[in-house]
Amino acid sequence: MVEFKNNVSFGTIVLYMMNKNPSKGISKVIFSSSLGTLIEWYDFYIFGMLAKTISVQFFPEGNDTAALLSTLAIFAAGFLVRPFGALVFGRLGDMIGRKSTFLLTLVLMGGSTFLIGLVPGYHSIGIAAPLLVLLLRLIQGLALGGEYGGAATYVAEHSPANKRGYYTSWIQTTATLGLFVALGVIMAVKSNMSDASFTAEWGGWRYPFWISILLVGVSIYIRLKMSESPIYSKLKKEGKTSVNPLKESFGHKANFKMVLLALFGAVMGQGVIWYTGQFYAQSFLENTVKIEFMQNREILLWGIGLATPFFLVFGALSDKIGRKWIMLTGMLLGVVFYRPIFSTFLKDTNAKEWMADKSNIVNVPFKNPVIKIDTITKANGTAFITHRKNAFIYRSDTRFIQIAADTVFVGQDGLASSIQEDRKPIYTDKILSLSLKWKFIFLVFAMILFVTMAYAPIAAFLVELFPTKIRYTSMSLPYHIGNGVFGGLVPFIATLLSASYANDPLVGLWYPIGVAALCFVIGVFYLPNKKDKNIMD
Repeated sequence: MVEFKNNVSFGTIVLYMMNKNPSKGISKVIFSSSLGTLIEWYDFYIFGMLAKTISVQFFPEGNDTAALLSTLAIFAAGFLVRPFGALVFGRLGDMIGRKSTFLLTLVLMGGSTFLIGLVPGYHSIGIAAPLLVLLLRLIQGLALGGEYGGAATYVAEHSPANKRGYYTSWIQTTATLGLFVALGVIMAVKSNMSDASFTAEWGGWRYPFWISILLVGVSIYIRLKMSESPIYSKLKKEGKTSVNPLKESFGHKANFKMVLLALFGAVMGQGVIWYTGQFYAQSFLENTVKIEFMQNREILLWGIGLATPFFLVFGALSDKIGRKWIMLTGMLLGVVFYRPIFSTFLKDTNAKEWMADKSNIVNVPFKNPVIKIDTITKANGTAFITHRKNAFIYRSDTRFIQIAADTVFVGQDGLASSIQEDRKPIYTDKILSLSLKWKFIFLVFAMILFVTMAYAPIAAFLVELFPTKIRYTSMSLPYHIGNGVFGGLVPFIATLLSASYANDPLVGLWYPIGVAALCFVIGVFYLPNKKDKNIMD
């Protein structure tokens, strides 16, 4: 047994060497932690990405808006239980270790995701279908509540002080990359089958859920080979681990004050920025702007892909100038630019303006439908519009249709007649021109850039705020309240507000804007900006 003078333990020497010369093993630590966390985010988000399809499968027909809101409510339920998962698994993580705890969360997440893909639809088992899905979503939320805190703590406790923001920012990329992978898998499946095959009760929409079991299996294998955090191992060897992490985290006034500051001064605002810039943006483009399924997800994929590297940029920058102002700047940009960006989405897809140039309207046989007009009740069929530059083509299954203002002209077998609409048309499945598509990609990229600023430094910030023996519990709770409750409710609350106040399609944005603005003000006055170089306390 090796001994050192002056009661210096072997663990202290290891930590000293790691901080002076970061081990080459740090890349393995980051990869192992990040891969599992990425897969958990993938599992959690495929439900939201398929919300519109799922609403048809697990709820009765008749009211599409109610079904969508019900599905988003089930989606939100997974977020609401995340704080409880943080308490349960945070306590375990502080008592038995980081590695074992987030290995367990991975198994729970993967299993429940796979089972969602096996639940029969409403037409087969009735009300039991949404209830089973709700139960599995709650298990997902509990598991995710324990995953992030463990992964972030694990990486931070392996990281040298001068690169803690950069190394933990790799963990921050996983939420966005999980969304990216979810979108990619869904698009790959959808592109290889018809709409009917994809949306059928046992159709292709289930494949992303089933695929997750393979991804989880790989991650479990990798995580089994991981060792415990050196800082936690040292603490456990010295018998200084917490006996009651919950009491020490929230029963002590000073620590509970830090929990509240973390929540209301940082994580609450970061949460709504994240879910508005990525999740609500996707929902808004699909359900309000009504962009075609595949192009909508293509826009989001490009925006995510281009913006993701900035997590690492802002994580590294936070090591140099501090965490506070980078996070607050991301929140402020969201507050200022959300309404102009979403307003642009609406303005640039206004079908009435698209049809302004009547000289370029032509009649052609039905082919490659693009914009479906599903409220022309007297046309005896569904009409479509496509757009090439400034040329617009209108058609139905067997008819030639030309639309101008409020009148639909239908030509069939060389005969023409005029049919007045019963009500204004609703244009769906829009496909943007190439230039307009790239404009939308840039706007989504800008919103995700705000996300990278608000989110990249948050793990290092939270780790440095709390002592080692209760760190897992203390940082997990504010993180999952801020993201799971305030952030996770963005799609549901924003959609509910939009449905309740139909005259203003942007009314849903006031919720994330208000939360982010409040968090910004609190953060400016009360959030510390100094970095804690010693997280061994």
